[in-house]
Amino acid sequence: MAKTTKETPLMQQHNAIKARYPDAILLFRVGDFYETFGQDAVNASTVLGITLTKRNNGDENSSQLAGFPHHALDTYLHKLVKAGYRVAICDQLENPKEAKGIVKRGVTELVTPGTATNDKLLEHKSNNFLAALHFTENNIGIAFLDISTGEFFIAEGDAEYADKLLQSLNPAEVIYQRNQQRKFKEYFGIKFFTYTLDEWIFTEAYTEESLLKHFGTHSLKGFGIENLHNGTIAAGAILHYLKDTEHPNLGHITSIQRIDRGDHLWMDKFTIRNLELFGGADGSNTLLKTLDNTSSAMGARLLKRWMVLPLNDINKINERLHTVEFFIKETDIRNQIVAHIKQAGDIERLVSKVPLKKVNPREVLQIAKGLQQVDAIKSICATANNDYLKRLGDALNPCRYIVDKIVKEINENPPAIASKGGIIANGIHEELDALRKIATGGKDYLIELQQKEALATGISSLKISFNNVFGYYLEVTNLHKSKVPETWIRKQTLANAERYITPELKEYEEKIVGAEDKILAIELQLFEQLLIELQDYIAPMQVNGQVLAIQDCLTCFANNALQFNYKKPLVQDNNILDIKESRHPVIERNLPVGETYISNDIFLDQSAQQIIILTGPNMSGKSAILRQTALITLMAHMGSFVPATNAKIPLTDKIFTRVGASDNLSGGESTFMVEMNETASIINNITNRSLILLDEIGRGTSTYDGISIAWSIVEFLHNSYAQPKTLFATHYHELNELENKLSRVKNYHVTNKEVGNKIIFLRKLAPGGSTHSFGIHVARMAGMPPSLIDRANEILKQLEDSREGGDIKETAKQLSTPKMQLSIFDAHSVTFDEIRKLLETFDINRLTPVEAMLKLQEIKEKVK
Repeated sequence: MAKTTKETPLMQQHNAIKARYPDAILLFRVGDFYETFGQDAVNASTVLGITLTKRNNGDENSSQLAGFPHHALDTYLHKLVKAGYRVAICDQLENPKEAKGIVKRGVTELVTPGTATNDKLLEHKSNNFLAALHFTENNIGIAFLDISTGEFFIAEGDAEYADKLLQSLNPAEVIYQRNQQRKFKEYFGIKFFTYTLDEWIFTEAYTEESLLKHFGTHSLKGFGIENLHNGTIAAGAILHYLKDTEHPNLGHITSIQRIDRGDHLWMDKFTIRNLELFGGADGSNTLLKTLDNTSSAMGARLLKRWMVLPLNDINKINERLHTVEFFIKETDIRNQIVAHIKQAGDIERLVSKVPLKKVNPREVLQIAKGLQQVDAIKSICATANNDYLKRLGDALNPCRYIVDKIVKEINENPPAIASKGGIIANGIHEELDALRKIATGGKDYLIELQQKEALATGISSLKISFNNVFGYYLEVTNLHKSKVPETWIRKQTLANAERYITPELKEYEEKIVGAEDKILAIELQLFEQLLIELQDYIAPMQVNGQVLAIQDCLTCFANNALQFNYKKPLVQDNNILDIKESRHPVIERNLPVGETYISNDIFLDQSAQQIIILTGPNMSGKSAILRQTALITLMAHMGSFVPATNAKIPLTDKIFTRVGASDNLSGGESTFMVEMNETASIINNITNRSLILLDEIGRGTSTYDGISIAWSIVEFLHNSYAQPKTLFATHYHELNELENKLSRVKNYHVTNKEVGNKIIFLRKLAPGGSTHSFGIHVARMAGMPPSLIDRANEILKQLEDSREGGDIKETAKQLSTPKMQLSIFDAHSVTFDEIRKLLETFDINRLTPVEAMLKLQEIKEKVK
């Protein structure tokens, strides 16, 4: 029978706690270290690069062990969560010195990607959303919460809408019902970090009760979400999950907002990807990177949300545009507001740390400084000649009482960690000041006491000292022993002196030894009281953060307009899109120095020019023209000025793009299947206010199939009741025939100039179709061998001739193969024939060395 070892009390405690968190790495606090055991230790050592050891007591059941110092928690926690692990932090819940038996321990926080609040785990310019989905037969409820800012959103709709929101807000973690795993994977794939919960949590009664209890209300009508039953279930599931992961302090979640599909310009996930709004192939050169010149992390997060959820309300759009125009004209006001925003800090995340009990003294002082900037901005807005700016200023609350209290009570240079002390200023607490005087002025007091006693006793050599055995004492040499008063108590006799204590010295010793502990206790108590008062201001401070973020975005748009020469668009409630000298905002910012972007005019309406068929050479800029039309429309709906000299933008409800080809091989779909899926999504969702951009539709299949599909798509869009504005870039020049058959279809091409055998792309739009794609010219520019290029031209001529006089399929059958196909020496075959004949005339055995050299030279001349 195998020998077994009884578990130690410590390991019994660990195993009991670990059993409650089986799917998380348990960081178990032991003294000054966080330890991991068993499989947790294996995982932690792999991710963190720390040593894996064994607790070996001579038995077979030794446990693997890995740990790190407790002060390094932030660094190691960051790595574990980023690696996709849930981490349970188990702390000591009592002072080991006061504990009887084993120290009491418990999990104080369960950190997951979606519940992270630590600065090292967060991207300052991006929200860190936790999302919850509630699946029903016909609908999906969806909620998003950023615990680090308190922002809480709710929506519901079909799978496509849920997918769009997930793609747009990009949550760090998604939770949903455990019995819906197959459906989640089918709808949304495997790219999200997910966690499943029991089905009973997703019940209306339980989740509504959770929400009402949290917000302290009798109904949800005040938030305007009472009819979003599935959405509220998802929101309630988030609150359950936070409590389940040891996040009970949620006082900063003060409100919940609905996201209505009709309030925003719709872009599906394909469009967001195709337009490279914030996720380019290499993560750079995106629209977000180009436009984001905000002054704060709050503004950067809001700008990203404005980009994926642009406005669809003409009044709100114009409100932003007019304010941007105001900021452009009023340079001083703009510069003052920007300067104050820069000094305010990240108000949203700082405020959220207060109820989470994770705010430190330095951050509290920064909150006060931020509120002082709010006060200054409020004054500026009050005098501004702009209604929206005045309204924003009116919403600001400087919270003057708490600002004064913080500035008065907190030291000018407080510590980053409260437990280090030095938080509270002098003059705030009488006992604290007295203790500080004892702690810092102890030496002076002892000198005074020594002088006083020496004078009173006549012992001139009297001195006061300290040791760890009996603390402070008076030392008297044997010469003066007779002068010692009777009230002194002898503690130690030495060879040449004696040591005494007095009641006064003992009383002072008790004061000075306990002063540091008492000082820290009083400071922490005063700091805690300040935080309790600060909690009353969370809601108004959050509003301050939101208002400053809006102003940050609008001043950013004004600076962009001045720096990049953007103009104010005219957004109208009609269906005419008329952009003069439009430019691609991203490409023009990344051109080589000295090169200017070639601008183009774009016009689309529903009476004369609903659909543009755009042809032109490869690499000529067709795709750029499509994208810039969409990006300018998007920027206008965000409230930004646009890269054009003049822009009339119709109020647009949806932008659809099908640009470029990409295989979904992991999903088993070809380029053509992906293309058709995306195009079908467009066709089935168009309205009369939609803008559609199609690039190379049908190229993923055979020429005949491709032309047929592309032709029928144009016909469908033209004849549709919606008549959506459409730009259709294509290689199929046959589609130019549609201009003669459909009244609202117009042909345009991207111009070029041929110089000798080269082609120069002029990147300028002109009426009329293009005759051919210049693909062979592009192949030459790419460095294809000349013989290959010549052969391609030969085949092209035969195929073009057949198009005029016969069947292209028959011509393809009759295409001749190259005559010298079998020779690998095509260019030199004649020369090699001559050399071979010359070598056949030689009699090598009779050649003299000089003759051989001459013959070799002759052969060498032939192959030059």
